[in-house]
Amino acid sequence: MSGGQPATTTTAPRVAAKPRSVMRLVLRHGQLIAGLLMFLVVLGVAATVDSLAPRPFDEMDIPNRLMEPGPGRLLGTDHYGRDVLSRVLYGSRIALRVGLIVVTIETLLGVTLGLLAGYYGGWVDKVISFVTDMTWALPPIVLALAIVTALGPSLDNVIIAIALVSWAGYARLIRSKTQSLKNVPFVEAARALGESDLSIMFRYILPNTFSLIIVLATLSLPAAILSTTALSFLGLGSQPPAPDWGVILSEGLTFVGSAPWISVFPGLAIVWTALGFNLMGEGLRDILDPRMKA
Repeated sequence: MSGGQPATTTTAPRVAAKPRSVMRLVLRHGQLIAGLLMFLVVLGVAATVDSLAPRPFDEMDIPNRLMEPGPGRLLGTDHYGRDVLSRVLYGSRIALRVGLIVVTIETLLGVTLGLLAGYYGGWVDKVISFVTDMTWALPPIVLALAIVTALGPSLDNVIIAIALVSWAGYARLIRSKTQSLKNVPFVEAARALGESDLSIMFRYILPNTFSLIIVLATLSLPAAILSTTALSFLGLGSQPPAPDWGVILSEGLTFVGSAPWISVFPGLAIVWTALGFNLMGEGLRDILDPRMKA
């Protein structure tokens, strides 16, 4: 026996997680984070506008009409002396309401028709695909104009019109996804166990399209807001004195040379909102369904 000390083994200390992991996540999904922050700003403004707005959106102050932006009126006043900042802030509430309602309607309509066409095939698929292709072929804003003209100018009619002409993209993509899923083993097993067609579609196929639906809905929001704003600009949507961004732009068009701030600031609000949703949608697409990028 040797009188030396027994040999000891030492283990190298484990390397702690790098604090840069959060930074890498931010850089990797920068689009999503930027879009989410921009969306949260709009959502926060819409939720707290009653406290943020310095004045009621329809309060007229004729002696101070067409006042330039300054300390008293940060974004100036319009031709009725109404505070432009207040009107732009209240317009965020209308934009979000319109966008969410339109996207909800077109999602329900497009996803339902896409599921039916993809699952049943045959004459059901032919009929739904024909209607989808007809809707897809017509310019949405032109078709929406025709519908609103028939129904009458109002924000509710604009919402209905935009939703009725914007569902085709959902139907086409969900139909394709359903066709690829209806013969996979777990669907075949459910069918062999006697599950009904509706149960298979809504319990087994639909949940596997959620990532696609989320991406489509996020990317559809800016289009819905821009379309309704365009129709309001043409006088077919919200009616004065509603603080709709399209109405503010339309009213400010007459004074674009002498009081450009009336049109500039709602235009910037539209750009901010649409860009935020687009960035968020692109980021979600890259995370949830990278194949859509192709």
